[in-house]
Amino acid sequence: MLLAAVSVDLSRVQFASTSIFHFFFVPVTIGLAFIVAVLETSWYRHPTQEYKQVTRFFGTLLLISVAVGVVTGLVQEFEFGMNWSAYSRFVGDVFGGPLAMEGLAAFFLESTFLGLWIFGWDRLSRRVHLMCIWLVSLGSLLSAAFIMAANSWMQHPVGYTINTTKNVAQLNNIGALFTNPVFLWGYVHVILASLVTGSLIVLAVSAWHLKKQRNVTAFHRTATVALVVLLPVMVLILFVGSELGVVEDKYQPMKIAAAEAQWNTCTRCSFSLFQIGGGNNDQTPTQILEVPDLLSILATNSPNGTVQGLNQLQAEYVQKYGPGYYVPNVFIQYWSMRVMAYLGSLVLLLALWGAWLLRRRKLDRSKWFLFIAIWAVITPFFMNTAGWLLTESGRQPWIVQGLMKTSNGISPSVSSTDVWISLIVFYGSYLLLGVVAAFLMIRYGRKDLEAEEAQEAAEQEEPELVY
Repeated sequence: MLLAAVSVDLSRVQFASTSIFHFFFVPVTIGLAFIVAVLETSWYRHPTQEYKQVTRFFGTLLLISVAVGVVTGLVQEFEFGMNWSAYSRFVGDVFGGPLAMEGLAAFFLESTFLGLWIFGWDRLSRRVHLMCIWLVSLGSLLSAAFIMAANSWMQHPVGYTINTTKNVAQLNNIGALFTNPVFLWGYVHVILASLVTGSLIVLAVSAWHLKKQRNVTAFHRTATVALVVLLPVMVLILFVGSELGVVEDKYQPMKIAAAEAQWNTCTRCSFSLFQIGGGNNDQTPTQILEVPDLLSILATNSPNGTVQGLNQLQAEYVQKYGPGYYVPNVFIQYWSMRVMAYLGSLVLLLALWGAWLLRRRKLDRSKWFLFIAIWAVITPFFMNTAGWLLTESGRQPWIVQGLMKTSNGISPSVSSTDVWISLIVFYGSYLLLGVVAAFLMIRYGRKDLEAEEAQEAAEQEEPELVY
């Protein structure tokens, strides 16, 4: 039993690590694809050299993100069969559908038109080339939709039946997957988070060049595009995140209770801004700063709403599902939510500051704003990781909410030694890959537009090879 528990924990750590690293690049790809499409649309409508330069410039960062994202995503496909074969057997008929759609439809669309976009400069008409990048953006959105549909089914299973003969879940209503309330709100939240990520990357790169007073006109335009996207998206994501919390309180109340370290059921519940204690083994926080009624509003949309406590939910789940401990890691839940919320508030303030500077035409000369905007590029990676931990850790001990526990989804033939070896290999490989990706993103993000144009001209002058 002990060895089995170690295997489960190691496999969880391995999948969590590969997922988090992969998810570093997914929002970057979705967000940058959209912004590059916006920049090329501007070039199509106003055919100046500067718009073309910045489109190709940020398109290079997009390509780096796509390349690393594809490599890291492939590993997860193998993990389903190698580490989690019992889970794959149980949910394969449901989970496999959206994954197949993602690979055969969305990824095919995205990769095909990305190839046309890369090699189509000065070969395709400007209109067709513009269409290609918008189809790349559409493909990335569809890819996220199929993945989120599969993941949302794990949070709130719908549209299925249990084949008692084979003891497997079978899909009987595919429409239910894409009308799942957890999917609808969760997908919109992921897309908005991706737009925040992409716009902050564009803003950071633009701020770096503006701070150096290089290509000021061009990067002033890209900074403007980034802020125009960032400000309304940050307002929307606060609303969507709040509504997602209401949906999760309905279908996964344990997740919401853990996110607040709410051990006992309450009405007109306060939201704790900060507390010491109240974690996994401590139900009495020693210090706490509260906002009255805010938790009830976030969880139920009413200041008079009732939020169930961890102790009461634990007793309810024991009666419903049998003996076991159903409370997720409270420390991870509590602080993941606050990292996401607090950093999001700071990003909103940054966007408002940038919009005010744009209005006063002082953006290019505001040294403090440019300095902070450069370093703000790290915030979406913390927010995205915190959001992912909140979603996935909050479901524990379930791998599929109410249907299958994580401990029952592991591959019986995989030993803890096997997982240790692969975990070390993955950590080493991903560390190397992460260093290379960061180096390339920083190197190309600092490249001068004139140097980029000179390189492009040199490539066009190279003689064609005849075979």
